[in-house]
Amino acid sequence: MGIEIVSSAFREGEMIPKKYTCDDVNVSPPLEWDYVPKGTVTLAIICDDPDAPAGTWTHWVIFNLPPDLKELPEGITDERMFDNGAKQGINDFGRIGYGGPAPPRGTHRYYFKIYALDVELDLSAGITKDELLQAMEGHVLDEGQLMGRYKR
Repeated sequence: MGIEIVSSAFREGEMIPKKYTCDDVNVSPPLEWDYVPKGTVTLAIICDDPDAPAGTWTHWVIFNLPPDLKELPEGITDERMFDNGAKQGINDFGRIGYGGPAPPRGTHRYYFKIYALDVELDLSAGITKDELLQAMEGHVLDEGQLMGRYKR
């Protein structure tokens, strides 16, 4: 994985501050990256929790981000579509946009995964993570991830 994705809110493997969880303000954390490969047409970000009792839980799906974008600020709104062409999917809470960590018990891992794609995806806002992953097949040029933890 060649794309390094980082956050000023927490480092790889550290605890995610409460502010970015369902136990507080529940805003998306700031994310930054500085490299995308040549030929990148759009970027996609997925956040999920593989430690959820019922299987991997999706917290965020955002795609068709412009390739020259180098960061997402804290608190991305729950709009379906943005002026720059980016769209958001539905999370497993049943809502558009970001839904922060809310583990029922124990410490869970939350992966913020970034994908550089060689195509703009012809998908509607409100899609699921699985629909996005299916559409991305064969189009991922590179990827990266940042993992944070949270425990109530």
